[in-house]
Amino acid sequence: MRKLKGLSLVLFCFIFLFSACSGGSNSAKTVTEPSPPSEANTTTKTPEKTEPEQTEAPPVDLGGRVIKVAAWWDLKPAGTTAGEKARLEKIAEVEKKYNCKFEFVNVPFKEYMNKFTTSVLAGEPFADIVQMEYKSALPAIIKGQLLPISEFTTEKSNINNKGDLITKSPSIGGGEYAFDNPGTIGLGLHYNRDLFKKLGLPDLQELYNKGEWNWEKLLEIAKQATKDTDNDGKTDVWGYSGWAIDAIKHFTAANGGKLVDDENSKEMLSDPRTIQAAEFVNRLYNVDKVVRVKTGNKTNWEETNTFKDGNVAMFTAAEWQLKDLTFEVGIVPIPNGPQGSPKQTYANTAQASKFIPKGVKDPAAVYQAYEETFNIPPTEEYPGQDYLESIYTNQEDIDMIREHIAGTGVITIDEAYAGYPTGAFVEDIIVKNQSVTATAEKYKQQAQAAVDKLGK
Repeated sequence: MRKLKGLSLVLFCFIFLFSACSGGSNSAKTVTEPSPPSEANTTTKTPEKTEPEQTEAPPVDLGGRVIKVAAWWDLKPAGTTAGEKARLEKIAEVEKKYNCKFEFVNVPFKEYMNKFTTSVLAGEPFADIVQMEYKSALPAIIKGQLLPISEFTTEKSNINNKGDLITKSPSIGGGEYAFDNPGTIGLGLHYNRDLFKKLGLPDLQELYNKGEWNWEKLLEIAKQATKDTDNDGKTDVWGYSGWAIDAIKHFTAANGGKLVDDENSKEMLSDPRTIQAAEFVNRLYNVDKVVRVKTGNKTNWEETNTFKDGNVAMFTAAEWQLKDLTFEVGIVPIPNGPQGSPKQTYANTAQASKFIPKGVKDPAAVYQAYEETFNIPPTEEYPGQDYLESIYTNQEDIDMIREHIAGTGVITIDEAYAGYPTGAFVEDIIVKNQSVTATAEKYKQQAQAAVDKLGK
């Protein structure tokens, strides 16, 4: 394997967002604050970055106004990399040009949405540009609390042309509302390369490249990896670990489905693709029993960290969870199911981007100034290079992400619908070992009612 040279260990502060938590509203999960997000939420591949086009509109005198940009972490560039230093210089230049000041507002995650809602309802948004998860943005859009991109951009805006400074995020609520700086990342199935070598298992990237990577192959390898290696009568190595709620979402996506069809306002727990995925995950947990459950609770979010002990062969985890490991990891796409395709390989449960709230004064001038703060000479060969190279030390893994994983996420926002029974659905199947088909039928009406209620 080719090792990367000159690895940057400092994350770009303007790389966004991969929050950790997702799942049904009734899930038995541990509530945790999302990690500072990365480009894991970028669901479309971005072009190689070249020198930005000069499409800036004439400056507007903002009269010393403070433009607030908010998230639940500090978005201000730290100034430790060439790109961060260049952007800090550009911010200062833009502040002088527009007679304004940028302030980066850090609001604790637990307080964030309440602060957004109360301030917007009062007609005084707490920030001019807000980072927001799609599952929170959808209800806000339906209530008219977020502005569509068309209301604050012009035909000269970079976002409406080359889109190498700011790009449009995937549509939501039937329109374009979200934006962010380009990035390259995606969630795949990671594997413990050291453990694979020790157990004599085939490398997953080789299987993928040969077209042999599918659900049955994953199960076959998971069964081979689950064993008692010290002959004490107890299993001490397992084939798979993860959060059961996420597992069903990911394998549903890899089978061509999603838990909610938000475009058509339709529940999808009863969809054959979801049922097929849930049956496969149940097989991993309860039939072949190849999953390590460290906490004793299969629906505990903390199970996403179980792989860190080094005794699990394969696991689904976000890239930001890979820090300080004692073993080497590799990555491949989550294998497609019988009804899936390479165009859709994982559930993007943490999609988040920037939005401008209703009530922001002069939103077009605010956006124009913000967009120009990214008009700096490129310091990367492609968007997100520094971040990827700070996480992955093998070029093969980066190539796999860029060529086969980035752009294959399916935005999954079942949590946007209050009362949507994802958690109960997974609990009945994975914990109580109930029939998948019967469970889907049990929760079908409740799920559809939750979808219908949001629009009322």
